[in-house]
Amino acid sequence: MKNQVEALSIAVQAGVPVLLWGSPGTGKTSAITALGEQLGLLTEVVIASIREPADFSGLPIVVDGSVKMAPPAWAKKLAEAGKGLLFLDEISTAPPAVQAALLRVVLDKTVGDLKLPDDVSIVAAANPPEEAAGGWDLTPPLANRFCHIDWNINAEAWIEGFTNGFETNKVKKFPKDWQKTLRQNKSLISSFIHLRPHLLLQVPKEEVRAWASPRSWEMAAYLMTACDSVNADDDVKNTLVIGCVGEGTGIEFLSWLKDLDLPDPEDLLKNPNNFKLPTRGDKAYAVLSSVATAAVENLTKERWMAAWDIFANAAKQGGKDVAAASVRTLAQARKSNLPLPTKQIQEFIPLLKESGLL
Repeated sequence: MKNQVEALSIAVQAGVPVLLWGSPGTGKTSAITALGEQLGLLTEVVIASIREPADFSGLPIVVDGSVKMAPPAWAKKLAEAGKGLLFLDEISTAPPAVQAALLRVVLDKTVGDLKLPDDVSIVAAANPPEEAAGGWDLTPPLANRFCHIDWNINAEAWIEGFTNGFETNKVKKFPKDWQKTLRQNKSLISSFIHLRPHLLLQVPKEEVRAWASPRSWEMAAYLMTACDSVNADDDVKNTLVIGCVGEGTGIEFLSWLKDLDLPDPEDLLKNPNNFKLPTRGDKAYAVLSSVATAAVENLTKERWMAAWDIFANAAKQGGKDVAAASVRTLAQARKSNLPLPTKQIQEFIPLLKESGLL
Protein backbone atom coordinates (compact mmCIF):
# COMPACT_ATOMS: atom_id res chain seq x y z
CA MET A 1 0.00 0.00 0.00
CA LYS A 2 2.98 2.33 0.51
CA ASN A 3 3.55 2.48 -3.26
CA GLN A 4 -0.13 3.20 -3.85
CA VAL A 5 -0.06 6.10 -1.37
CA GLU A 6 3.07 7.49 -3.01
CA ALA A 7 1.52 7.17 -6.47
CA LEU A 8 -1.55 9.02 -5.19
CA SER A 9 0.54 11.83 -3.69
CA ILE A 10 2.50 12.25 -6.93
CA ALA A 11 -0.65 12.45 -9.07
CA VAL A 12 -2.22 15.01 -6.73
CA GLN A 13 0.86 17.26 -6.75
CA ALA A 14 1.17 16.94 -10.54
CA GLY A 15 -2.45 18.02 -10.94
CA VAL A 16 -3.46 14.84 -12.76
CA PRO A 17 -6.94 13.59 -11.75
CA VAL A 18 -6.67 10.19 -10.08
CA LEU A 19 -9.29 7.53 -9.36
CA LEU A 20 -8.80 4.93 -6.64
CA TRP A 21 -10.55 1.59 -7.19
CA GLY A 22 -11.02 -0.56 -4.11
CA SER A 23 -13.46 -2.49 -1.98
CA PRO A 24 -15.52 -0.69 0.68
CA GLY A 25 -13.81 -0.22 4.03
CA THR A 26 -10.22 -0.32 2.77
CA GLY A 27 -9.19 3.18 3.83
CA LYS A 28 -9.45 5.12 0.57
CA THR A 29 -11.21 8.09 2.15
CA SER A 30 -8.88 8.28 5.15
CA ALA A 31 -5.81 8.13 2.92
CA ILE A 32 -7.10 10.97 0.74
CA THR A 33 -8.03 13.23 3.65
CA ALA A 34 -4.67 12.52 5.34
CA LEU A 35 -2.87 13.45 2.13
CA GLY A 36 -4.78 16.73 1.94
CA GLU A 37 -3.71 17.55 5.50
CA GLN A 38 -0.04 16.82 4.78
CA LEU A 39 -0.06 19.01 1.70
CA GLY A 40 -1.92 21.80 3.49
CA LEU A 41 -4.87 21.61 1.11
CA LEU A 42 -8.49 22.38 1.83
CA THR A 43 -10.27 19.08 1.15
CA GLU A 44 -13.88 19.19 -0.03
CA VAL A 45 -15.65 15.83 -0.02
CA VAL A 46 -18.51 15.46 -2.50
CA ILE A 47 -20.49 12.21 -2.62
CA ALA A 48 -21.12 11.88 -6.35
CA SER A 49 -23.74 9.16 -5.99
CA ILE A 50 -26.24 11.41 -4.16
CA ARG A 51 -25.75 14.48 -6.34
CA GLU A 52 -27.77 15.75 -9.27
CA PRO A 53 -26.21 16.85 -12.60
CA ALA A 54 -26.91 20.50 -11.65
CA ASP A 55 -24.60 20.11 -8.64
CA PHE A 56 -21.70 19.97 -11.13
CA SER A 57 -23.01 21.81 -14.18
CA GLY A 58 -24.43 24.64 -12.04
CA LEU A 59 -27.90 25.83 -11.12
CA PRO A 60 -29.45 28.35 -13.53
CA ILE A 61 -30.17 31.72 -11.92
CA VAL A 62 -31.11 35.08 -13.41
CA VAL A 63 -28.61 37.89 -12.80
CA ASP A 64 -29.23 41.32 -14.37
CA GLY A 65 -31.47 39.80 -16.99
CA SER A 66 -29.00 37.05 -17.95
CA VAL A 67 -29.00 33.38 -16.98
CA LYS A 68 -25.88 32.21 -15.17
CA MET A 69 -24.96 28.76 -13.89
CA ALA A 70 -24.35 29.20 -10.18
CA PRO A 71 -21.77 26.88 -8.58
CA PRO A 72 -22.43 25.03 -5.29
CA ALA A 73 -20.90 26.05 -1.95
CA TRP A 74 -18.06 23.51 -2.06
CA ALA A 75 -16.81 24.93 -5.36
CA LYS A 76 -16.88 28.47 -3.99
CA LYS A 77 -14.83 27.39 -0.96
CA LEU A 78 -12.14 25.86 -3.18
CA ALA A 79 -12.07 28.97 -5.38
CA GLU A 80 -11.70 31.25 -2.36
CA ALA A 81 -8.90 29.08 -0.91
CA GLY A 82 -6.91 29.34 -4.16
CA LYS A 83 -5.82 25.71 -3.87
CA GLY A 84 -7.30 22.53 -2.55
CA LEU A 85 -8.36 18.95 -3.07
CA LEU A 86 -11.73 18.00 -4.53
CA PHE A 87 -12.59 14.46 -3.47
CA LEU A 88 -15.38 12.86 -5.50
CA ASP A 89 -16.43 9.78 -3.53
CA GLU A 90 -18.52 6.84 -4.77
CA ILE A 91 -18.16 7.92 -8.37
CA SER A 92 -19.00 4.46 -9.72
CA THR A 93 -22.50 4.72 -8.24
CA ALA A 94 -23.17 8.03 -9.97
CA PRO A 95 -25.74 7.60 -12.78
CA PRO A 96 -24.74 8.38 -16.38
CA ALA A 97 -26.29 11.87 -16.29
CA VAL A 98 -24.14 12.82 -13.30
CA GLN A 99 -21.06 11.29 -14.92
CA ALA A 100 -21.73 13.44 -17.99
CA ALA A 101 -21.92 16.55 -15.79
CA LEU A 102 -18.59 15.60 -14.21
CA LEU A 103 -16.73 15.60 -17.54
CA ARG A 104 -16.07 19.34 -17.53
CA VAL A 105 -15.34 19.39 -13.80
CA VAL A 106 -12.60 16.78 -14.09
CA LEU A 107 -11.06 17.98 -17.34
CA ASP A 108 -11.41 21.77 -17.15
CA LYS A 109 -11.93 22.22 -13.38
CA THR A 110 -15.05 24.21 -14.17
CA VAL A 111 -18.20 24.02 -12.06
CA GLY A 112 -21.13 25.90 -13.55
CA ASP A 113 -19.67 29.25 -14.60
CA LEU A 114 -16.89 29.05 -11.99
CA LYS A 115 -13.35 28.10 -13.00
CA LEU A 116 -11.53 26.45 -10.11
CA PRO A 117 -7.90 27.50 -9.50
CA ASP A 118 -5.18 25.52 -11.26
CA ASP A 119 -3.86 24.43 -7.86
CA VAL A 120 -7.03 22.46 -7.11
CA SER A 121 -6.41 18.74 -7.59
CA ILE A 122 -9.12 16.16 -8.19
CA VAL A 123 -9.26 12.71 -6.64
CA ALA A 124 -12.10 10.23 -6.92
CA ALA A 125 -12.80 6.90 -5.26
CA ALA A 126 -14.92 4.03 -6.49
CA ASN A 127 -15.94 0.53 -5.62
CA PRO A 128 -15.99 -1.99 -8.46
CA PRO A 129 -19.54 -2.13 -9.94
CA GLU A 130 -20.09 -5.64 -8.63
CA GLU A 131 -19.37 -4.40 -5.07
CA ALA A 132 -21.13 -1.05 -5.27
CA ALA A 133 -24.71 -0.41 -4.26
CA GLY A 134 -26.48 0.18 -7.54
CA GLY A 135 -23.18 0.61 -9.31
CA TRP A 136 -22.72 1.72 -12.92
CA ASP A 137 -19.88 1.13 -15.35
CA LEU A 138 -17.76 4.24 -15.73
CA THR A 139 -18.33 5.84 -19.13
CA PRO A 140 -15.24 5.79 -21.42
CA PRO A 141 -15.04 9.62 -21.67
CA LEU A 142 -14.99 10.01 -17.88
CA ALA A 143 -12.62 7.07 -17.37
CA ASN A 144 -10.15 8.60 -19.82
CA ARG A 145 -9.87 11.75 -17.69
CA PHE A 146 -8.35 9.86 -14.74
CA CYS A 147 -5.23 7.97 -13.82
CA HIS A 148 -6.59 4.75 -12.31
CA ILE A 149 -4.97 3.13 -9.28
CA ASP A 150 -6.05 -0.17 -7.76
CA TRP A 151 -6.30 0.22 -3.99
CA ASN A 152 -5.35 -3.13 -2.48
CA ILE A 153 -4.68 -3.96 1.15
CA ASN A 154 -1.92 -6.16 2.53
CA ALA A 155 -2.93 -8.35 5.48
CA GLU A 156 0.46 -8.22 7.22
CA ALA A 157 0.70 -4.43 6.89
CA TRP A 158 -2.86 -4.07 8.18
CA ILE A 159 -2.16 -6.32 11.20
CA GLU A 160 0.92 -4.25 12.08
CA GLY A 161 -0.98 -0.97 11.75
CA PHE A 162 -4.06 -2.26 13.52
CA THR A 163 -1.99 -3.48 16.48
CA ASN A 164 0.54 -0.65 16.81
CA GLY A 165 -1.18 2.23 15.06
CA PHE A 166 -1.14 3.17 11.40
CA GLU A 167 1.74 5.38 10.34
CA THR A 168 1.19 8.30 8.02
CA ASN A 169 3.44 7.98 5.00
CA LYS A 170 5.59 11.06 4.57
CA VAL A 171 4.79 12.81 1.30
CA LYS A 172 7.67 13.50 -1.08
CA LYS A 173 7.09 17.11 -2.07
CA PHE A 174 8.01 18.34 -5.54
CA PRO A 175 10.94 20.67 -6.19
CA LYS A 176 10.14 23.94 -7.97
CA ASP A 177 11.73 22.70 -11.21
CA TRP A 178 9.90 19.37 -11.17
CA GLN A 179 8.96 19.63 -14.85
CA LYS A 180 12.56 19.80 -16.12
CA THR A 181 12.46 16.30 -17.67
CA LEU A 182 9.03 16.74 -19.27
CA ARG A 183 10.42 17.25 -22.78
CA GLN A 184 12.53 14.09 -22.51
CA ASN A 185 9.58 12.01 -21.36
CA LYS A 186 7.38 13.38 -24.12
CA SER A 187 10.16 12.53 -26.55
CA LEU A 188 10.26 8.93 -25.29
CA ILE A 189 6.50 8.55 -25.63
CA SER A 190 6.62 10.07 -29.14
CA SER A 191 9.33 7.59 -30.11
CA PHE A 192 7.22 4.70 -28.86
CA ILE A 193 4.11 5.88 -30.72
CA HIS A 194 6.24 6.34 -33.85
CA LEU A 195 6.99 2.62 -33.55
CA ARG A 196 3.48 1.56 -32.47
CA PRO A 197 1.09 4.16 -33.95
CA HIS A 198 -1.96 1.97 -33.32
CA LEU A 199 -1.39 2.38 -29.56
CA LEU A 200 -1.97 6.13 -29.66
CA LEU A 201 -5.71 5.57 -29.44
CA GLN A 202 -7.32 2.44 -28.04
CA VAL A 203 -11.00 3.23 -27.57
CA PRO A 204 -12.55 0.48 -25.41
CA LYS A 205 -15.49 -1.60 -26.58
CA GLU A 206 -16.37 -3.07 -23.19
CA GLU A 207 -16.21 -2.10 -19.52
CA VAL A 208 -12.98 -0.23 -19.00
CA ARG A 209 -10.90 1.81 -16.65
CA ALA A 210 -7.72 3.25 -18.13
CA TRP A 211 -7.30 3.41 -21.91
CA ALA A 212 -4.82 4.99 -24.30
CA SER A 213 -5.59 8.30 -26.00
CA PRO A 214 -3.60 11.46 -26.76
CA ARG A 215 -4.95 12.88 -23.49
CA SER A 216 -3.93 9.91 -21.34
CA TRP A 217 -0.47 9.71 -22.95
CA GLU A 218 0.05 13.36 -22.00
CA MET A 219 -0.99 12.58 -18.43
CA ALA A 220 1.52 9.73 -18.43
CA ALA A 221 4.28 12.10 -19.54
CA TYR A 222 3.56 14.48 -16.67
CA LEU A 223 3.44 11.65 -14.14
CA MET A 224 6.70 10.14 -15.41
CA THR A 225 8.26 13.58 -15.01
CA ALA A 226 6.85 13.94 -11.52
CA CYS A 227 8.31 10.53 -10.59
CA ASP A 228 11.71 11.65 -11.88
CA SER A 229 11.58 14.77 -9.70
CA VAL A 230 11.19 12.80 -6.45
CA ASN A 231 13.23 9.71 -7.49
CA ALA A 232 10.19 7.47 -7.17
CA ASP A 233 10.64 3.71 -7.42
CA ASP A 234 10.00 2.01 -10.74
CA ASP A 235 6.95 0.28 -9.22
CA VAL A 236 5.38 3.68 -8.53
CA LYS A 237 6.12 4.97 -12.01
CA ASN A 238 4.80 1.77 -13.57
CA THR A 239 1.59 2.03 -11.54
CA LEU A 240 0.98 5.57 -12.77
CA VAL A 241 1.77 4.88 -16.43
CA ILE A 242 -0.46 1.80 -16.52
CA GLY A 243 -3.10 3.80 -14.64
CA CYS A 244 -3.17 6.31 -17.50
CA VAL A 245 -3.02 4.20 -20.67
CA GLY A 246 -4.20 0.77 -19.54
CA GLU A 247 -2.49 -2.45 -18.57
CA GLY A 248 -1.74 -3.96 -21.99
CA THR A 249 -0.52 -0.74 -23.61
CA GLY A 250 1.30 0.37 -20.46
CA ILE A 251 3.20 -2.89 -20.03
CA GLU A 252 4.23 -2.84 -23.70
CA PHE A 253 5.51 0.74 -23.37
CA LEU A 254 7.36 0.06 -20.11
CA SER A 255 8.97 -3.10 -21.53
CA TRP A 256 10.09 -1.16 -24.59
CA LEU A 257 11.46 1.59 -22.38
CA LYS A 258 13.41 -0.86 -20.22
CA ASP A 259 14.92 -2.54 -23.28
CA LEU A 260 15.85 0.76 -24.93
CA ASP A 261 18.91 1.60 -22.82
CA LEU A 262 19.46 5.04 -24.36
CA PRO A 263 22.74 6.94 -24.05
CA ASP A 264 22.71 10.26 -22.21
CA PRO A 265 22.01 13.00 -24.80
CA GLU A 266 24.27 15.36 -22.84
CA ASP A 267 27.20 13.02 -23.41
CA LEU A 268 26.40 12.91 -27.12
CA LEU A 269 26.26 16.71 -27.35
CA LYS A 270 29.70 16.93 -25.73
CA ASN A 271 31.19 14.44 -28.23
CA PRO A 272 29.09 14.71 -31.43
CA ASN A 273 31.80 13.30 -33.70
CA ASN A 274 31.72 10.00 -31.81
CA PHE A 275 28.03 9.42 -32.54
CA LYS A 276 27.15 5.95 -33.83
CA LEU A 277 23.67 5.42 -35.23
CA PRO A 278 21.95 2.48 -33.47
CA THR A 279 21.03 -0.36 -35.78
CA ARG A 280 17.54 -0.67 -34.27
CA GLY A 281 15.25 1.83 -35.95
CA ASP A 282 13.19 2.58 -32.83
CA LYS A 283 16.32 3.15 -30.76
CA ALA A 284 17.84 5.42 -33.43
CA TYR A 285 14.65 7.47 -33.53
CA ALA A 286 14.56 7.76 -29.73
CA VAL A 287 18.24 8.74 -29.47
CA LEU A 288 17.99 11.48 -32.10
CA SER A 289 14.75 12.74 -30.58
CA SER A 290 16.38 12.95 -27.14
CA VAL A 291 19.31 14.89 -28.63
CA ALA A 292 16.97 17.45 -30.24
CA THR A 293 14.98 17.78 -27.01
CA ALA A 294 18.07 18.27 -24.85
CA ALA A 295 19.55 20.83 -27.24
CA VAL A 296 16.32 22.86 -27.42
CA GLU A 297 16.01 22.99 -23.63
CA ASN A 298 19.34 24.81 -23.35
CA LEU A 299 19.98 26.21 -26.80
CA THR A 300 23.47 27.70 -26.87
CA LYS A 301 25.60 28.10 -30.00
CA GLU A 302 27.79 25.15 -29.02
CA ARG A 303 24.87 22.81 -28.34
CA TRP A 304 23.06 23.96 -31.48
CA MET A 305 26.05 23.11 -33.67
CA ALA A 306 26.74 19.86 -31.80
CA ALA A 307 23.18 18.67 -32.43
CA TRP A 308 23.52 19.42 -36.15
CA ASP A 309 26.83 17.51 -36.20
CA ILE A 310 25.02 14.50 -34.72
CA PHE A 311 22.22 14.71 -37.31
CA ALA A 312 24.76 15.03 -40.12
CA ASN A 313 26.58 11.94 -38.81
CA ALA A 314 23.26 10.10 -38.62
CA ALA A 315 22.52 10.95 -42.25
CA LYS A 316 25.96 9.71 -43.34
CA GLN A 317 25.27 6.45 -41.55
CA GLY A 318 21.95 5.94 -43.35
CA GLY A 319 19.63 7.54 -40.85
CA LYS A 320 18.39 10.59 -42.76
CA ASP A 321 14.74 9.49 -42.71
CA VAL A 322 14.92 8.50 -39.04
CA ALA A 323 16.33 11.93 -38.16
CA ALA A 324 13.67 13.89 -40.07
CA ALA A 325 11.34 14.61 -37.13
CA SER A 326 14.22 15.59 -34.85
CA VAL A 327 15.68 17.86 -37.53
CA ARG A 328 12.37 19.73 -37.75
CA THR A 329 12.23 20.06 -33.96
CA LEU A 330 15.69 21.60 -33.85
CA ALA A 331 15.18 23.86 -36.87
CA GLN A 332 11.94 25.27 -35.44
CA ALA A 333 13.78 26.27 -32.26
CA ARG A 334 16.46 28.33 -33.99
CA LYS A 335 17.15 31.76 -32.52
CA SER A 336 18.28 34.74 -34.61
CA ASN A 337 21.72 34.76 -33.01
CA LEU A 338 22.49 31.16 -33.98
CA PRO A 339 24.49 30.46 -37.14
CA LEU A 340 23.12 28.49 -40.06
CA PRO A 341 24.86 25.08 -40.08
CA THR A 342 25.51 25.24 -43.82
CA LYS A 343 27.60 22.08 -44.04
CA GLN A 344 25.54 19.91 -41.70
CA ILE A 345 22.14 20.60 -43.26
CA GLN A 346 23.01 19.56 -46.80
CA GLU A 347 21.25 16.20 -46.50
CA PHE A 348 18.17 17.86 -45.01
CA ILE A 349 17.70 20.87 -47.33
CA PRO A 350 14.72 19.36 -49.24
CA LEU A 351 13.01 18.46 -45.97
CA LEU A 352 13.56 21.91 -44.47
CA LYS A 353 12.34 23.66 -47.60
CA GLU A 354 9.23 21.47 -47.73
CA SER A 355 8.52 22.33 -44.09
CA GLY A 356 8.99 26.05 -44.73
CA LEU A 357 11.95 26.19 -42.35
CA LEU A 358 14.52 27.18 -44.95
